[in-house]
Amino acid sequence: MKIPLFKIFWDEDDIQAVNEVIKSGMYWTNGLKTKEFEKMIAEYVGTKYAAVFNSGTSALHATVLAHDIKNGDEAIVPSFTFIATANALLFTGAKPVFADIETKTFGLDPEDVKEKITTKVKAIIPMHYGGSSCLIDEIKEIADDHNLILIEDAAESLGAKINNEKVGTFGDSAVLSFCQNKAVTTGEGGAVVTDSKEIYEKLKLIRSHGRLEYSDYFSTWKEMDYVTLGYNYRMSDITAALGIAQLKKIDKIIYMRRKNAAQMNARFSEIKKVLPPRPPNGFNHVYQMYTVRTKDEKDIRDKLAKHLTERGITTKVYFHPVHLTHFYKHELKYDCKLPVTEEVAEQVLTLPMYPSLTTKEIDYIAGETQNFFLKGS
Repeated sequence: MKIPLFKIFWDEDDIQAVNEVIKSGMYWTNGLKTKEFEKMIAEYVGTKYAAVFNSGTSALHATVLAHDIKNGDEAIVPSFTFIATANALLFTGAKPVFADIETKTFGLDPEDVKEKITTKVKAIIPMHYGGSSCLIDEIKEIADDHNLILIEDAAESLGAKINNEKVGTFGDSAVLSFCQNKAVTTGEGGAVVTDSKEIYEKLKLIRSHGRLEYSDYFSTWKEMDYVTLGYNYRMSDITAALGIAQLKKIDKIIYMRRKNAAQMNARFSEIKKVLPPRPPNGFNHVYQMYTVRTKDEKDIRDKLAKHLTERGITTKVYFHPVHLTHFYKHELKYDCKLPVTEEVAEQVLTLPMYPSLTTKEIDYIAGETQNFFLKGS
């Protein structure tokens, strides 16, 4: 049996949506589908505005710029994240300050965040791990108390909730990703959601060369002024059309993921040396990833990964700490004390999770994991 880490959930509606844009022969970018997708995203998350981008990383970079986080500023981020969370600050000359994580959600530890606040810190950028919210209520309270910008890295957790309040509505802005392994995907793509009209207008300038657009660029002879430095971070209408078709299915996709995760949890709760994901009460997990934690040292996790790989089960470690990468440790000379981050990073293993995962595949994954520990690892 060969089981990949993820499978994209798609149907004929996705194909038809893309075909319609292609067959129109017009406006493959800067078209109406982009605007429609933005409206759908904002309505789904529950914010006033949404701006789409060609990737989640572009969206995060633009958000840092829009909030005027620049050279000399610092922002508190997790090291247990995809490297773009930290790199987006470096793009603007700002400095990432790493805080440790807690073990309930694998998100920033509010207590350590407090310890890392200095006069140079301008923002906090927590990451919602794997489909669940971090302890965002507590982090928001800290941000409010210290008058800090709060940017949610919600790249992995579109649709997640705390007590029916959706991720993406807690911060000043939030960043989404539609990369191929996400629950809703456009292959590559991203978005920023916010209630601030000022930030929204800045985002539109940043993503399109700093151009002040009052109509479609390709439909008017009139000059459009360039009022700031910008980038080519636009999303195409082809991509947006796919996003619309995907977003229409999000409730179904999340339902299927949660159903499969419940089966996985039931099976993995029988394996004493593995901790399945257990979100806190009131947290609605969408299981973008299914990450277990071994109770033993890194060597056991690595042997388990090898055992499963040899049996056709794809696994991956999400995440290796950013502060331990060659670039941050040796080039930027980071020397951080993040004991929980380092311990968790040596114990986590992400297993296959996707809407079409079958009971047979779930039984096989759990069975081979059980076999590994029964053999004495």
